[in-house]
Amino acid sequence: MHETAYGYTDRHGHLKIASVRVMCASGMSAADEFILWGLLALTFNQPSPSTEFHATPHYCMRKLGLIDSTTGKGGKDYRLFRETIKRLARVMYENSAFYDPIRGEHRDVGFGFLKYSLPIDPVSSRAWRFIWDQQFFELCQATGGGLWFDLETYRRLDFASRRLFVFLQKLFYRTKETPALDVRKLCIDTLGFSATIEVRNLKQKLLRSIRRLAAEGIVTVAGGVDREVLFVKHGVGRYTVSLQRGPYFDGRRADKAPLTTEESPLVDPLRSVGFDDASISRILRDYATNMVQEWVDITLAAKERHGADFFKKSPAAYFMDNIQHATEGRRSPPDWWRELRQEEARRQRDADREQFEQVSVVSEEAAFRQYLEGEARDAFESVMKRLTSDLTSRGKTFEEAEESSRYMARLHFLNRFRKERSQPA
Repeated sequence: MHETAYGYTDRHGHLKIASVRVMCASGMSAADEFILWGLLALTFNQPSPSTEFHATPHYCMRKLGLIDSTTGKGGKDYRLFRETIKRLARVMYENSAFYDPIRGEHRDVGFGFLKYSLPIDPVSSRAWRFIWDQQFFELCQATGGGLWFDLETYRRLDFASRRLFVFLQKLFYRTKETPALDVRKLCIDTLGFSATIEVRNLKQKLLRSIRRLAAEGIVTVAGGVDREVLFVKHGVGRYTVSLQRGPYFDGRRADKAPLTTEESPLVDPLRSVGFDDASISRILRDYATNMVQEWVDITLAAKERHGADFFKKSPAAYFMDNIQHATEGRRSPPDWWRELRQEEARRQRDADREQFEQVSVVSEEAAFRQYLEGEARDAFESVMKRLTSDLTSRGKTFEEAEESSRYMARLHFLNRFRKERSQPA
């Protein structure tokens, strides 16, 4: 768990303090944020971005530059990618005064990043299903109309410069120049440098990141990127810095060109079914994306589960027959496929439960369960119902909404339980 705070000014110009808490049940790697923002960028690059993004790990890693087109499907890179997704799915973020660009005000928020549904077989050709947290997705979508920065630029940056880039992008959406930023707070709370580093060294590290962004045209600095001009001293060890929006952001709001066949995340699964490029182009043109996602997954699941004898003609013929009838409203997914999806969801819940038990002290877990079954029972159920109702109203199925609500409510009450136990009687 990481806790921090930062200052901001309200609409009346009064200084306020926002408290932030990030809970990472499985910890975090410094490279995990690249996967997070990369997957978001791939999601928003689709013709009709939604909270669900279906793609094979091979597609994601190839588009993110983690592998090349000749890399085989399997091995250490894919295992590490899967582990990263699991870590990201267990992150919860809370902020007492998060700036909501949709409503134009600071609000008390709490959300996760994503959930996932992966094939049980690690070498499966089926697409992975990433389900973005609804609130997180909407906030990212509202920031500049979507995370439209190009991955090539993001990939070229070092860890600290990437964080500064994402932070400044949010500010530059609303203003051409940042307010005076406290150097120490910026370096520690935003860029992730150690609080034990002296200010003079933090200034050097920050200067390197600023110069890196200036080279990409992301920022401009009045008077040039010179240390003596850039930093304003306010006392012993107290400095501020202000940055201006660079030419990188000019003209980047234009409509994106439509994805080519090779750029669609559905290409790999359709090839695994047996279609050539010309057929894939025709399928992607003639059928809705969500329909193709569903029936290509069913076809590949049938192929892997039942073998070639399951198909009267071929997997491709099975796919075409089903999607044509489904488009006309005369066919629904088979029961065995629904059962398979439920089994995958159950395994995910079991993995989450196992991880939760690993990071919890046994005595604390027992006391927490007693707490939920006793004094917090009514409040827990009330929060559960409210969250479930909110999620179902936003398009989630009741089962998905209930699962997410139980997970979020449990984390919320666990934090409250710990806080109450830490306070003196």
